[in-house]
Amino acid sequence: MTVTFSDLHKESGLKALNDFLSGKSSISGDQLTKDDIKLYAAILGEPSADLYPNASKWYGAISAKLAPSFPGKAVGVRIGGAAAAESAAPAEVAAADDDDDLDLFGDETEEEKKAAEQREAAKATTKKKESGKSSVLLDVKPWDDETDMKKLEEAVRSVELPGLFWGASKLVAVGYGIKKLQIMLTIIDDLVSVDTMIEEILTVEPINEYVQSCDIAAFNKI
Repeated sequence: MTVTFSDLHKESGLKALNDFLSGKSSISGDQLTKDDIKLYAAILGEPSADLYPNASKWYGAISAKLAPSFPGKAVGVRIGGAAAAESAAPAEVAAADDDDDLDLFGDETEEEKKAAEQREAAKATTKKKESGKSSVLLDVKPWDDETDMKKLEEAVRSVELPGLFWGASKLVAVGYGIKKLQIMLTIIDDLVSVDTMIEEILTVEPINEYVQSCDIAAFNKI
């Protein structure tokens, strides 16, 4: 039976190829054949391992198989414009002696387009959430030696912001019976400004009932 693969330059084509390769190590059987090489040549680049794990694994296996035959150092080539469309045209792969065609791909539906847009939006959101992080050591000073340090720490930890994670803490003597709170926190840089948090939250009502001032003792990128 001849299997027809098309639109391999689109998400719909790669998705169908990925589904076809589920539980398979090659197109025509348990071993790589010329069918795999033909299809490999029609794909513009390695499929995403996150979106198309089966196709990505299959593509990597062929790349590894071909590598010893081409020991030279590649500089990288991209195919653009009409050439890309031609190279991504349907590739017919002979799988057996049957003349019947199995078309795994149809036109991209509205549902597929919507799903693709949702995936792109999710990837953008994830990328933003996974921006740089920093580890911060904060010195929090009370008004005097009569300030309840337990309530002070509870007030500080009551601050909840997206991208803010409180860590370990300890009391450190500063003199005249007064102790300050040293507390660790981890922040996602794009979501939390420590300076703003100090000025607009930690040193204003109601927390300033316990907190006299806050200083950044250490700030390190993670």
